[in-house]
Amino acid sequence: MTTAAAIYQQLHAAIISLELQPGMPLQEKVLAEEFGVSRTPVREALLRLAEAGLVEIFPQSGTFVSRIPLSAIPEAVVIRKSLERTTVERAAQVAAAEDIARLDAIIARQRAHASLSDASLFYAEDEAFHEAISAIAGYPGIWTLVKTVKLQIDRARRLTLPVPGRMATVTEEHTAIRDAIAAHDVKSACEAMMRHLGAVIPDVTALRQHHPDYFA
Repeated sequence: MTTAAAIYQQLHAAIISLELQPGMPLQEKVLAEEFGVSRTPVREALLRLAEAGLVEIFPQSGTFVSRIPLSAIPEAVVIRKSLERTTVERAAQVAAAEDIARLDAIIARQRAHASLSDASLFYAEDEAFHEAISAIAGYPGIWTLVKTVKLQIDRARRLTLPVPGRMATVTEEHTAIRDAIAAHDVKSACEAMMRHLGAVIPDVTALRQHHPDYFA
C-alpha cells in the first residue's frame, strides 16, 4: 500500500465516523505534519476523497470535509435496496446451518455493543452483518459495490445510532432478516431487508433539523 493510499484510508474512516465533521477544514501542511510525510501524498489522498464526494477543494479557500448531501440519500437508498434485495434473496435460498450461526454471532455482538452504547463497534458489526449476507449468497462483489454507493448514508447513520433505542431497533431488524433467511422464506427476507434499509430516510430528515450545519 502506498503512503497516499494509507492516508486516504485513515481520512476516509475519520470522515465516515464523523471524527472529522462536515465543514471541517483540512490543511495539507497540518496533515503532512500529523502523518509525518511530505505534502504530495496528502494532496493525492485529498484528491481521491474529493472524487468520492467526501471532501471539497476550493482553490482560493482551502479544502473542507464535505457536508452530507441530503438530496443524494434517497437515490443511494434505492440503489442499495436493489443490490441487497439480490443478496438476501439468494441467501434465503442457499443458507446452511453454519451461515445462520455466523449471523447469530454477529447479532449477539451487536446486542452486547448496544448494551454498552458503543456506537463504533456496533456500526462495525452492522457492516459485518450485511457483508455476511453477500458472502452467504455467493456475491461478495455486490457488497464491495454497495460500500461505494452508501458513503453518504453511512455518515448520516453515524448520527442516528446514538439516538436512544436506535441500536436496539437495528438489532431487531437484523434478527427479522436472519429469521427469514433461516426459514428459507425468500419473500419475508426481502421484505425485512427493504424495511430495514428504508428506515434511514425519516431519520435523516429529522437529523437535519438537529444538525443543520452537517447537511447540504
